[in-house]
Amino acid sequence: MKTLQREKLKVIAEADPSEQGRYVLDEQAGFLMRIAMQRHTSIFTSRMIEGLTQTQFAALAKLYEVGPCSQNHLGRLIYLDAATIKGVVDRLHLRGFVTALNDPKDRRRRAVTLTERGRQVTEAAMLVAAEITATTLAPLTTDEQRSIAKLLRKLG
Repeated sequence: MKTLQREKLKVIAEADPSEQGRYVLDEQAGFLMRIAMQRHTSIFTSRMIEGLTQTQFAALAKLYEVGPCSQNHLGRLIYLDAATIKGVVDRLHLRGFVTALNDPKDRRRRAVTLTERGRQVTEAAMLVAAEITATTLAPLTTDEQRSIAKLLRKLG
């Protein structure tokens, strides 16, 4: 399989006054974030265990963190709409990673929770995810890594 190599993009801090009003795609924040996300997705996909997708991993990791919760609440916690989280939870359920229990806080609802197998997979996947993050951020210094995380939180 042939891999395309692309030169690193150079972001110009200040625009040349003679070029004001000129739109250069390679200098746009959204475009640069998409390229970074594509790189991260490639690293994630090649290394994550059990064939977990990024959204499946996010759902498992958040359930591990917060414990049982409604499907809709889980979706809100990881910024997915109701239709998307339903598909994610359904696929995780088919794989035996999650199950639905009666919600102890509201008997009308069901709470999504990790199964024992789901807990084991999540614990192992979180270790891999930490390595994925380290690889994604490896081109940056420690200070730059802290800065980018802070800036991305501010944008989100």
